[in-house]
Formats: sequence, C-alpha cells, structure tokens
Amino acid sequence: MKTIKYSAPGKVIISGEHAVVYGKPALVCAIDKRLSIIFSSAKKKEYKDNIFPILEKSVIDFLQSKKVSFEKKEYTYLVESTIPIGRGLGSSAAYCACVSAGLLELFTGKEWSKEEVNVCAYQMEKYFHKNSSGVDTSTSVMGGLIYYRKEFEFLKTISSLEIKIPEKILNSLLLIDTGKPIETTGEMVQMVGTLFNKQNEKTEKILNEMEKTTKRIIVSLMKEDIDFFKLNIQNNQDLLEKLGVVSLKTKATLSQLKKFGVGKITGGGGKNKGSGYVLFSTQEKLRCENILMKNSIAFFPFEPSYLGLQKEQ
Repeated sequence: MKTIKYSAPGKVIISGEHAVVYGKPALVCAIDKRLSIIFSSAKKKEYKDNIFPILEKSVIDFLQSKKVSFEKKEYTYLVESTIPIGRGLGSSAAYCACVSAGLLELFTGKEWSKEEVNVCAYQMEKYFHKNSSGVDTSTSVMGGLIYYRKEFEFLKTISSLEIKIPEKILNSLLLIDTGKPIETTGEMVQMVGTLFNKQNEKTEKILNEMEKTTKRIIVSLMKEDIDFFKLNIQNNQDLLEKLGVVSLKTKATLSQLKKFGVGKITGGGGKNKGSGYVLFSTQEKLRCENILMKNSIAFFPFEPSYLGLQKEQ
C-alpha cells in the first residue's frame, strides 16, 4: 500500500469545560499545533504503545456496526506532534482523529467523511477520558471555532461558527503553562461528578452560570468587545475555581500576572500541582512575556487553526 498520512490540530476550550459534560454548551477553538500519523505497509504489525490495539479494535467495531466490508492489513505507524501532552490542549483527541481516519482508509480503501471519522474518534477518546463529552474530537476533526452541546448521546449540537476571533482580541492572547497536572482529565471529570452528586443544587448553579458566560463570550467576539471578553474570561475562571479544578500553584501564577490581564484554565485542570495551560488576555504583552521568561514559565501566542483533520501528501 502507499503511505497514508493524516494530521489534526489541538484545541483550546475558551469557555465551558466541565459544564459541557452536563449538557451545557462549550466554545472551543482549534489551535495551530498539530499531530500527524503516517501509516506504512509492513510484513508484520508493530504496536509502539499499549493503547493502539484498543484503538484499532474501536475502528473495527465501528466498521462492523456500519456493516461495511473491510480487510485488516499489516502496518507500521509514525506519530509526530507539536501539541504539548497532558496539558489540556487536546493531544489525545488529535491522536484519535488521525488514528480513526488512517485506519478507516487503510482497512476499507476509501476516505471517510469528517462526520463519520468524528463518530469513530469520539468512541476512541472514551478510552482516554471515560466521561468524554466529545467536544475535543469534534474540534480536532472540524477545526476553527466550534459551539458544542451534548444533551444526550443521541442529541448533539456541533456548530462550526462562521465568525473568527477578532484581531484585537486575538493579539492579546497567550497560552501559559502552569505545569502538567498529576491528575488525568478523566479523574478531574470524576471529581466534579462527585461534587455534583454531593452538592447538586450548588454545582448546578455554577454550571448554569458557566452557560451564560459561554454565551457572553460569543457575544464579545461578535461585537469585537475586548473588555466584555476579558470580564467573562475572569468569570469563567472564578466558576472553575468554585468547581475545585484549579490548583493553588495556578492561582498563584494568575495572581502574579493580574496586573497585566486575566486568564483561565483551558481543559480539565489540575488540583494538586499544575493545571495545564491557561488562556491569558493581556494588553501589555511584552511586559507580561518578560515576566514569564524571567520566571522560566513556558508560553506561546494563541494562534487559531481553521483547518481541522487533513489528509497530507
């Protein structure tokens, strides 16, 4: 066979993490950091990690559910990525998207639609994050700005928004690394689930407020209102802190940077050490970057990607 190569972007949740698990909307944007996988023919299959056989089985289960004829083939694969791992930027979702697209084509001899690849990738993502909402894989497959809501397993809204992040807001944004969480995203989701079960009314109120915040952020983008955007980024962070998914270390970092702007975690977060990357808005970018470099804190500019899953030459 010829080599098959797919690439997919990482993602940043602008608003709605954790709330999206409970039927609330999330606003998510693909970022200009990508993961790619090259599949090549081989005499003997080589698995380079323990999870891959499970993901391959997920593709086979998907094909069998569709009653599509297919042929398993021997292959090797090479993964390359610029997406930071374990930092809430969707590396596992991009991985699942590329594995799904690559193996579906390898086993059937045809390319599959993004919608079908997304369904398969979502099932895979559950191996990484048991209570996955599906928002990560949808964004990685579709690219751009995504409005996502899953009210039931059979009822999802996945809308690719026509709007782009306005330049004056985009130019203010940094992604700042607070450190790799020691908890997995699945563990953080489970922790919020425990809180929801123990303090249902209080937690529901927080999630409802997060829904309002997500919608206000969309309005801020449409109106190109950076002050309203920053206000709701801060609101989102306050709500995430109430859910208990932000570590003391991350709070301290944001407090140190408060004079330059506002930020929020993006992703599942982390309670005991780092909380992954934070999305930070500052109109004093140069001074903020100097402080980050002085304190050896990793960061990079937020750059959206309007390309989702791509088949590469």
